[in-house]
Amino acid sequence: MAAPLTGRKVLIIAVAAFGVIIGVNVLMAVKAISTFPGLEVKNSYVASQVFDAERKAQEALGWTLSHEYSDGTLTLSFRDRDGRPVQVERLSAIVGRTTEASDDRRPAFDWTGADYVAAETLAPGKWMILMEAFAPDGTRFHQRLDLFVTG
Repeated sequence: MAAPLTGRKVLIIAVAAFGVIIGVNVLMAVKAISTFPGLEVKNSYVASQVFDAERKAQEALGWTLSHEYSDGTLTLSFRDRDGRPVQVERLSAIVGRTTEASDDRRPAFDWTGADYVAAETLAPGKWMILMEAFAPDGTRFHQRLDLFVTG
């Protein structure tokens, strides 16, 4: 015959179940914080104060930006209102995963006379490009681009 279910056994079962749940929650929270800090800007209030002015200045440039990744080469194509290539004053970009900062990298782009290209090996999956370029007059042009690399 099986031993009866006592109050002590029920307490041990409840404590063990809640211990597992709490342990998993703590583990998941630590993993989430350690792989992605969650910050886009240091101070969102300060960023909001200049957002409209920066957007209008960027739109006044009349630039469009397209991107492509193929055979280990990342290409950024800036075009003016007439569709002609634009050579920027300064260009920097962070290429990384959308959910994890540990894969972030800063490719070195070279001007080809029409586009900016960088040799970069990207594993299949979703990537993002946080791109920042400056016009000769100092106007900042920035965009976040989504990139899907197929295997």
